[in-house]
Amino acid sequence: MDSHVVSPNPWMIIPFGLLLAAIALAPLFFSQWWSKHYPKVAFGLGAVTLIYYLAVLHAGTRVVHVAHEYISFIALIGSLFVVSGGIHINVKGEATPLTNVVFLLLGAMISNVLGTTGASMLLIRPWIRMNKYRITAHHIVFFIFIVSNVGGCLTPIGDPPLFLGYLKGIPFWWVAEHCLPIWLAGIGILLAMFYVIDRWNFTRAPREVRLRETAQGQWRFDGLGNLFFLGLILASVFISDPPFLREGLMLIAAVGSYFTTKPHVHNANDFNFHPIKEVAVLFIGIFATMMPALDWLALNAESLLGQNPVAGLFYWGTGTLSSVLDNAPTYLSFLSATFGAFVDPDVVGQVQALIQSGGDVAAVSGPHAEAIRNTLAALQKYHAADVLAKSVTADEIAVACLLGNGTLNHYIVAISIGAVFFGANTYIGNGPNFMVKSIAEQQKVNTPTFLGYVFKFTLPFMVPMLIIIWWLFFRG
Repeated sequence: MDSHVVSPNPWMIIPFGLLLAAIALAPLFFSQWWSKHYPKVAFGLGAVTLIYYLAVLHAGTRVVHVAHEYISFIALIGSLFVVSGGIHINVKGEATPLTNVVFLLLGAMISNVLGTTGASMLLIRPWIRMNKYRITAHHIVFFIFIVSNVGGCLTPIGDPPLFLGYLKGIPFWWVAEHCLPIWLAGIGILLAMFYVIDRWNFTRAPREVRLRETAQGQWRFDGLGNLFFLGLILASVFISDPPFLREGLMLIAAVGSYFTTKPHVHNANDFNFHPIKEVAVLFIGIFATMMPALDWLALNAESLLGQNPVAGLFYWGTGTLSSVLDNAPTYLSFLSATFGAFVDPDVVGQVQALIQSGGDVAAVSGPHAEAIRNTLAALQKYHAADVLAKSVTADEIAVACLLGNGTLNHYIVAISIGAVFFGANTYIGNGPNFMVKSIAEQQKVNTPTFLGYVFKFTLPFMVPMLIIIWWLFFRG
């Protein structure tokens, strides 16, 4: 469990609930007021939680930890926003439903290389342009579903929760190896749903309108020098020491991109800083106010799950909370609960002692002998260099306990899929969701409200897909 976690009063979750309610309802009922005063709401509710943590709980370390997480989050989101804004992709021909399906499928694949944030920021503008004569809410929402979330579940680069799992000791390609069938099913279901809706939308546009609007299009890529800065951002993701070097490199990439991009490229993308400003302000409030909810979850996850929980409980539990909380710490909380439920501390201790002493595995006996041998085999398979250097961490051993047992590693799959897939359920479920919404609104695209997103798209489309995934892979 995270050493920074404290024990807050559950009533302190109220500011987070109020902020969510404001984000959901204020644009619907008080649109003009909200557009002017949302910073005051976010900062005010965030201040309530910060004062409680600093003055009542004396948890300054926890606050500093969250501040670092926020800086890392906004550095990644912001730098990718700036760099992608310097790349202009012009498209050719009309966007038929089949063309759109292929584009979204490619976007889902790219999400595993550039991350869901990088892929979203790079592809959302050309996606809007290629559908400009018939762009509607379903184009934006299914882009968020597929490119900004579900697509990125195959590599640690794809989504932040998976990267945290990689840092805990889950091998880089392990998730792809075990989650590929689920990825194919989830993406396939969503693409089929999208095709049906998009086909109906496509037939509503008269042929002469389609031909007129797409006659002048041609493939053109401008600002490709920004691919260097994009590579710098992706490489910096893997840097953890010294502190803030990673964020500094991201800032350098953003500044370099902004000042080396030709003005006509920014103009073609209608680039300005309003979307990133809105996200930065709202997520200050979200990061601050969600501290009590995450800390309470971390302290109570194991007891809430009960004895001998099934994998489906981890899938629904991680997923439901990832819909409204940051999916990265939610993932860590349920991974910690998995350790508590299934990993015997005696096994971890004995494995550590064997590695340090170089003892003979064949000589291991006692009630934990098989678990120890399976754990050591997993460590040798996935962390051979660390075993040789005797630098294996307790987290890596705990993960190896799960990886070495075929009946237990399914829990890691359930947590991974829950964190990534369910992040698509709301605008705040994953970082790029709100960015895509802001960019689409800047491009004058009609996007659904917070509640409209949930009721018109999440419930009729995402939820049935999530139920099918549970039925096929986790109900046992």
